[in-house]
Amino acid sequence: MELRQLKYFVATAETLNFSEAARNLCVTQSTLSQQIKQLENELGVELFQRDSHNVRLTESGEYILPSAKKTLFDADTCFTQIRDLRQMLAGELRVGITYSFAPIISDVLKDYTKEYPGIKLNIVYRNMEVILEMLKKRDLDCVLSFRPNKCDSEIESHRLFDDQLCAVMKADHPLAGKKILTFDDIKTQRLAMPSADTQARNVFESCFPGKVAELNVQVEMNAVYGLLDLVNTTQMISFLSEAATSKAKGVKTVPLDSPFVKMEGCVHLLKNTYRKRAIDEFIRILNQSNALILRANNWLK
Repeated sequence: MELRQLKYFVATAETLNFSEAARNLCVTQSTLSQQIKQLENELGVELFQRDSHNVRLTESGEYILPSAKKTLFDADTCFTQIRDLRQMLAGELRVGITYSFAPIISDVLKDYTKEYPGIKLNIVYRNMEVILEMLKKRDLDCVLSFRPNKCDSEIESHRLFDDQLCAVMKADHPLAGKKILTFDDIKTQRLAMPSADTQARNVFESCFPGKVAELNVQVEMNAVYGLLDLVNTTQMISFLSEAATSKAKGVKTVPLDSPFVKMEGCVHLLKNTYRKRAIDEFIRILNQSNALILRANNWLK
């Protein structure tokens, strides 16, 4: 049994289409079929049921698929460790980032690619729920987001910095001079609200449970830059983390009158897996960035 044969088997099992799997692997369909047939002969079982219209996994195929995936993952981990020993001259780092982190990550990406030009950075911007699920599926190496409300037993979260939710408005907004905003202050204002799939929205609803329906919400959006643009060009108020507004010009942040505004910026890793050296270096550069230097919690030694 060869790793190549397992790779061909897994690719075909995921697509249930020999032609598509061959294209994805950049091999001919005859080569793919031959290698899978050799694997079936060695195992003494059929892995696929084939007819003129469909391809399906047999019971044996379904049984060994998880083990085949794990074997390929372990082999990839081995190769990754060897690459790390080569002083990070090659490799890939896959990072999931929530939209709230976008304003504080740009300098980190520039510094990282300058210091490690041989490492390809694959950056995915999605909401927190999506990228944490991608991390669990091993489609990402690490995730940058605020700490979720519920812990996941498969994920370990390391605090990078402390933050808080605040109201964000144009610098000349009538409420910009206030030291703190109550719910009564904001309920009559025009609001651009972070959408329900964001941690900023979750924290807001923890601050004022059941109160969103009483507000004058004119826009909902999961894009930080879009919310900041609306705030800067209208009299709308939004609610974002202080870190998310760190590079915004022409806006003012005002604290909210609630004990539940605290947020923790975190890096999330999958438990019990090998951690690439590339991840450690990415977090080191992040911790040393100007955006985090005042809030950094240097857990990474």
